[in-house]
Amino acid sequence: MADKSDKPHAIFIPYPLQGHVNPSVQLALKLASQGFTITFINTQSVHNQTSKAQSKTGPDIFSQVRDSGLDIRYVTVSDGLPVGFDRSLNHDQFMAALLHVFSAHAEEVVNQIIRSGQKVHCLIADTYFVWPSKVAKKFGLLYISFWTETALVFTLYYHLDLLKRHGHFACIDRCEDEIDYIPGVKAIEPKDTTSYLQEPCSTTVCHQIIFNAFEDAKNADFVICNTVQELETETISALQKKLPWFAIGPIFSSQFTDRIVSTSMWSECDCSTWLNKKPNGSVLYVSFGSYAHLTKKELVEIANGLSLSKKFSPGSEEDHGKWIKAWWIISQQYGSVHKGS
Repeated sequence: MADKSDKPHAIFIPYPLQGHVNPSVQLALKLASQGFTITFINTQSVHNQTSKAQSKTGPDIFSQVRDSGLDIRYVTVSDGLPVGFDRSLNHDQFMAALLHVFSAHAEEVVNQIIRSGQKVHCLIADTYFVWPSKVAKKFGLLYISFWTETALVFTLYYHLDLLKRHGHFACIDRCEDEIDYIPGVKAIEPKDTTSYLQEPCSTTVCHQIIFNAFEDAKNADFVICNTVQELETETISALQKKLPWFAIGPIFSSQFTDRIVSTSMWSECDCSTWLNKKPNGSVLYVSFGSYAHLTKKELVEIANGLSLSKKFSPGSEEDHGKWIKAWWIISQQYGSVHKGS
């Protein structure tokens, strides 16, 4: 067996949101199974929320897989806000902390790991962070930027200068012509771009994160993306002409419904028994992610829109009313829905 000191050692820092933590944990597991030592740095807030939602979660989410032989260490760090602070309801304050404060806490932990005598080779961090290339350079580490979304979204953010030049972004009178000038991207309607690209104001904290994060990503030794090469071939090929960029997806557990590592920040319920009783094609699943907050009025509006689209029709007017009521009840129980109008 090879000496542990000869193993490549990566410090892995995921963005502290559910859709980023999930693939980061799975990538950490895959790398560890290929002989890497991984030090996984989670925020105290994410760990605390996961522990509350998943009763079996202990102080170390990787303890079970480590018992099976994988070399994954686990560290938690402050994101700059109190653990009990509601990040979902105070989104801008949370994003501001990640933009301005979190880097100091993350750098301190990286420094502690290296000063402890551990040999570390690289830093893997989410692309949305604005500081990893600077921290990696300071400690002499390779920097691998991990993008958890599609290559299409990456290249749109990467080419913000082109979008601005053509009047498709950060303009009072936004151009409504097709976007047909992004390398590797077929013509796309402005309404089909991400919400941040459609907003008239480009000075929000989230826009500041996007601007700074993609400047930092240009300094990465390479970028890895949770996408499938065959699904975005042209976009990926165009990106690879500009920077070292690799598709490594899809990244998810081979036992998708039987996760060994607890990552869900919300309590889960098994609806498979109910679902199995329904006829094929009779159930529509609508997801707003784990972070959205909806009012009852917004939820009813979405239900009406789905009905009017005729893509999914509940039948009679009576059935329509029952359907909306049932959806509202389910969302109250399991979703993040405000009870206001």
